[in-house]
Amino acid sequence: MKQRLHKILAAAGIASLRKSEQMIREGRILVNGEKAKIGDFADLDTDDIVADGNQVSFETKRYLMLNKPTGYVTTVTDPHGRPTVMDLVDVRERIYPVGRLDVDTEGLLLLTNDGDFSQKMAHPSFEIEKTYLAELATPLTVDAEKLLARGIRLEDGPTAPAKIKVVSNRRRKVEITIHEGRNRIVRRMFESVESPVIRLRRIRFGTVALDDLPKRGIRELTGREVVSLMDLAVESKRVSKPTPEPKKPKEPTANDRRLAFIDNRPTRRAGTDANRLIIDSDDSGGRRRAAAKSKLGRGSRPGSRRSSGSGGRRAPSRSARR
Repeated sequence: MKQRLHKILAAAGIASLRKSEQMIREGRILVNGEKAKIGDFADLDTDDIVADGNQVSFETKRYLMLNKPTGYVTTVTDPHGRPTVMDLVDVRERIYPVGRLDVDTEGLLLLTNDGDFSQKMAHPSFEIEKTYLAELATPLTVDAEKLLARGIRLEDGPTAPAKIKVVSNRRRKVEITIHEGRNRIVRRMFESVESPVIRLRRIRFGTVALDDLPKRGIRELTGREVVSLMDLAVESKRVSKPTPEPKKPKEPTANDRRLAFIDNRPTRRAGTDANRLIIDSDDSGGRRRAAAKSKLGRGSRPGSRRSSGSGGRRAPSRSARR
């Protein structure tokens, strides 16, 4: 069955959905010997798909947890020749890390060849929470704790409110839970409140915890753990973007009222009596005006004057009286 090419690549474990689109854009994907384009469809059963010179085929999905030590870069390859987390993993499938951990940060790191899973775990719109254990050079003050819990402003923008739990009496060991993934954000947050980090370890990712997995240790996630993480991503997306409330009807403006009046104002039409008008309205003022006009037609013309004592006859002129 044909489907979008970048989805095929993600399902085959080549890369995440976004990375797969980038590979297509860069001309690194061939379909039946021709360079693929963004938006192309393909069928893995009938089409020959090659990514970076390697034949694409479906692989068994793998979901791994690694307790990453410091000194390793969270990438598949490093142009500067530094050791990467892939040096710690020995599996047949082509897997890659989910998100990033700084080279000097240790702890829980997920790796997979499932592009859809990787997208949901790493993309900020899903707001998957990560918990870190930070050891600080100076104690975290109560005021600083409140600032972090409320959200602070860094040079690249404000942070979302963090969950803070002080786990030592001297207030130098703190658990912090955030859902953002900006570069070195945890270290910068503590530095901004004058409690720099001297050791940082990720201990939880969503619904899964590092627990007693030894350093450099690796294990498969259980099916239940994978399902719980995917369910968490769906729920987080739903909560972070609730259904918008229906908009209240807009108050009519003065222009709206004027147009409504023009559309609904009374209309006149001629009746059987040439001197009488029928007005399509129950406006009593309109009826009075029509009646007045009818009387005016039967009497004298407007502006005519009568003598009060002459019985309606015109008074003789001064020359006639002489």
